[in-house]
Amino acid sequence: MRLLHAGIDTTVIALWLGHESPETTLIYFHADLALKERALERVRPTGIQPGRYAPGDKLMAFLEAL
Repeated sequence: MRLLHAGIDTTVIALWLGHESPETTLIYFHADLALKERALERVRPTGIQPGRYAPGDKLMAFLEAL
């Protein structure tokens, strides 16, 4: 993940790890929350306050009752 965050190309990372193809390396990238947050930040509409979703009390009560 540090290589990816440093801007190293995914094909280079795949080669260093000895993977057969870059597609097999992509499995590990799906689990990286920081990478997802950066991607979401790039597509955030203008005029919207940044932040995380906080469910309301009704929704939390419903989920806890399940």
